[in-house]
Amino acid sequence: MRKRSKSREYALQMLYQVDVSRAESGPALQDFWAYHTVPEEVKTFAEQLVQGTLSHRQEIDQLITSHASNWDLNRMAVVDRNILRMGTYELLYVEEVPPKVCLNEAVELAKRFGDEESSKFVNGILDTIHKQHARRVTPAP
Repeated sequence: MRKRSKSREYALQMLYQVDVSRAESGPALQDFWAYHTVPEEVKTFAEQLVQGTLSHRQEIDQLITSHASNWDLNRMAVVDRNILRMGTYELLYVEEVPPKVCLNEAVELAKRFGDEESSKFVNGILDTIHKQHARRVTPAP
């Protein structure tokens, strides 16, 4: 598995843990890394995804809710909700990752960790967010 894909998998696991336990992210990350030894590059990108997703969570949740017709965010499967959060963060704020890669990686996570319909659900919502919302960051000169 590629390093960034592994980072996304770890980030999803940490976001899931924080969401379910309602824990603070700092201790949750420390606990997670105590049981996972990974290259620094994998850890750095995973932490960027977790911290970025959590720091923009309110805005991200509003976007997801506005594009998830007839779905209440709290009633979504925890895995799907966190894949959507992380995918939305990556689409809007991680400039070095092309949107197509963000979408493909989120769909792959949904296939791997979600149920039968998760990948279609995640793809539909993230594709709409991608088409309707430009990235919030300005590219470096």
